[in-house]
Amino acid sequence: MGIIKAVCISEKKGTAKRNIGTSAVIANHGLENDAHAGNWHRQVSLLSYEAVEAFRARGAHVEDGAFGENLLVEGFDFKSYPVGTVFVCNEVVLEITQIGKQCHSECEIFHQVGDCIMPREGVFARVLHGGTVSVGDELVIREKPKFRAGVITASDKGSRGEREDLSGPAVCELLAENGYEIVRTAVLPDEEELLYQEMVRFCDEDHVDVLFTTGGTGLSPRDCTPEAAMRAATKNVPGIAEAIRQYSLNITPRAMLSRAVSVMRGQTLIINLPGSVKAVKESLSYILPTLAHGIEIMRGDAGECGR
Repeated sequence: MGIIKAVCISEKKGTAKRNIGTSAVIANHGLENDAHAGNWHRQVSLLSYEAVEAFRARGAHVEDGAFGENLLVEGFDFKSYPVGTVFVCNEVVLEITQIGKQCHSECEIFHQVGDCIMPREGVFARVLHGGTVSVGDELVIREKPKFRAGVITASDKGSRGEREDLSGPAVCELLAENGYEIVRTAVLPDEEELLYQEMVRFCDEDHVDVLFTTGGTGLSPRDCTPEAAMRAATKNVPGIAEAIRQYSLNITPRAMLSRAVSVMRGQTLIINLPGSVKAVKESLSYILPTLAHGIEIMRGDAGECGR
């Protein structure tokens, strides 16, 4: 946890900012009336109070805001956090977009003391949600979910309210335990067109990283989840479904009767899971450790494994 030590703005770029004590923070803009606010990636600058104190200990007299920081914060070594880290203060949500910067020739503090710590100690952020920040407020890190997920349960009786859906919640519980954000869920009848349309909505509108379905993968005349998934697919990813079947065969020979598929639609994986709660937990627990790497590759966050 950090504590806001100064809230600073300047009306002109290239000048030292001044501590005003409190300020409105505007979403996708920055601090109200600050010269550096705007529709770009460096809407708010943050600097460690400890770094400034160490600079002062060298004999330099600098006021809060002298390095161009908007928020001077005690308790965080900001340069050690990666781009994408999310900080929260009251209702204000900030996401780091840049670590450090080049100190330009117009930097007022550089001309005064011959050094500026902002290039090596400061970070920049965009405002995801606005609010108000004041001196003395707490700043905390919000852990970002690893991946965004959606869940569809295919069940005629479940969609009519004649049977409680237990498999969908079981999927959600396991995903949450593994750091996934559950964007939303749906319970639909075993109707191919409805399932297809909902899959497309999860992929193209909700932009989930992975969409899990449960139910409708067997040999019953009404089972049609694999067909809906194949219609939605832009790429086939058969290995995931094959791995689930192979693993499940060690538990029950009935796993050979599954028609489940695994595919991609754009930047979303669609994975058919069994319908029973027990099978859902077994299958999901087996694939989740490896699935994370696959999603990272799909999103461009990791390279292919050479092993």
